[in-house]
Amino acid sequence: MALVAISKGQPADALRRLAGDGQREFGENYLQEAVPKLAALSDLPLTWHFTGQLQANKTRIVAERFDWVHTLDRERIAIRLSEQRPADLPPLNICIQISLAPEPGKGGVEPAAAADLATAVQALPRLRLRGLMCIPPHRESYAEQLALFTQLAACRDRLNEAGLHLDALSMGMSSDLEAAIRAGATMVRIGTALFGERPAKAH
Repeated sequence: MALVAISKGQPADALRRLAGDGQREFGENYLQEAVPKLAALSDLPLTWHFTGQLQANKTRIVAERFDWVHTLDRERIAIRLSEQRPADLPPLNICIQISLAPEPGKGGVEPAAAADLATAVQALPRLRLRGLMCIPPHRESYAEQLALFTQLAACRDRLNEAGLHLDALSMGMSSDLEAAIRAGATMVRIGTALFGERPAKAH
């Protein structure tokens, strides 16, 4: 299982210190914040995951600079990423974001629509479809958290039974880590538990 350090709001020096302890996988939500950090840490052998909502006008930077995208939920974005991925880089690893419950402002496709999008992504030459991702609604109890993550694992299993070969489940954050692991997470996205609370934004 991979631990992706969600480093939004953290300065490059904090990431460098964590990398010094052996952390190699880092996730960023905001491109304007990520780009200078990628440049400042370009001397380190890090793997970069884009974990935020991706707009069409931002796909080129992600295609050129990141190794993973966790939040794909539209074929149009997938096509742009494939077209903009440099030929000298490996295919961009993709997780499709699944919406397990309706929440305003959150991306993701309904589980019933996942197969069509997965088939479209798999056909694109510069992308490598790896799995599914979710950002479930907040649930206090372990049982409720586990039930949601189990839904994502079941969605992955249905897609594999239909002929896909998905090996990644990106699920679980600092507040629901244990349930995600129990449900079969292959990547957990941890920020607060690693870095502490994010620094307050300047006004």
